[in-house]
Amino acid sequence: MASSSSSAYVNINSALPDTSDRMLFAVPKKGRLYDQCIGLLTSIGIEFNRKPRHDIALVTNMPVALVFLPAADIAAYVAKGNVDLGITGLDIIRESQTENDVAELIRLGFGKCRLQIQTPAGNQSVRSAQDLVGKRIVTSFINLTRQRFAELEGVDDPSKISTQVRFVSGSVEAACGLGLADGIVDLVESGDTMRAAGLHAIDTVMETESVLITNAHARFPHLAETIKQRVEGVLAARKYVLCQYNIERGMLEQASAIAPGRQAPTVTSLEPMGGAWVAVSVMIEKRCLAEKMDALKELGATDIIVLQIVNTRA
Repeated sequence: MASSSSSAYVNINSALPDTSDRMLFAVPKKGRLYDQCIGLLTSIGIEFNRKPRHDIALVTNMPVALVFLPAADIAAYVAKGNVDLGITGLDIIRESQTENDVAELIRLGFGKCRLQIQTPAGNQSVRSAQDLVGKRIVTSFINLTRQRFAELEGVDDPSKISTQVRFVSGSVEAACGLGLADGIVDLVESGDTMRAAGLHAIDTVMETESVLITNAHARFPHLAETIKQRVEGVLAARKYVLCQYNIERGMLEQASAIAPGRQAPTVTSLEPMGGAWVAVSVMIEKRCLAEKMDALKELGATDIIVLQIVNTRA
């Protein structure tokens, strides 16, 4: 969740005397993104040992130091150049108003959720976000909430809205039940917490997910590009499988239309069969694999096999 703490702008380099020749890579120290970030780092071959209660870990196989920070502070650290690379949420970037100071390298596909305006489900007097104009709103996302209500009120300056927006750092969903607010703005992933609190969503402020970010002043642009390419390879491997099959050369064009791959299929002539048949290797998205295999079989493909991809490069 977002934080307005000025600590996000403190230069941490003075506390890291042995990292002058290392790229600083900020990752969430806990929370909903932590486990998935650690899994991603492992997948891209980053090896490190993090000591208990330590927020800095030196990578043993790359000139990189991992800095474990609150996710809400990472965008600010990257924007100010205190760290070179970071993983955080799109919502954090917009809430911290650093979107003009960071560069989005790649969206990571995890941590997906929605920032939504929520009200008590039994309150029939509030059917849309417009009904909350001028009312009391509690949130951890002060800036995004004020911007949304400025749109609803037709006000250019978010600081001049009539809606009362109050900051709380946690347990936002309890605010309505305690009589502190008429509505809240909070992240919704599965919706279980929202429904358990007797709330329902009436408006979506934005959709968010985790992103890898850097800045224009990063000290190790080549190393950042290497990490980006590794991440792209892992994400592609999670999305695709490698399908191999044999087919008559005369049916190759139709088969390629069914499964064109990321760029194009790899085709090898089967010489023992006089070149009349070819062997094809092609990457296929997992979500449509069964349908593609059915279509290839119907076209006359044989010996269709599917292989898992551990990693790849474009």
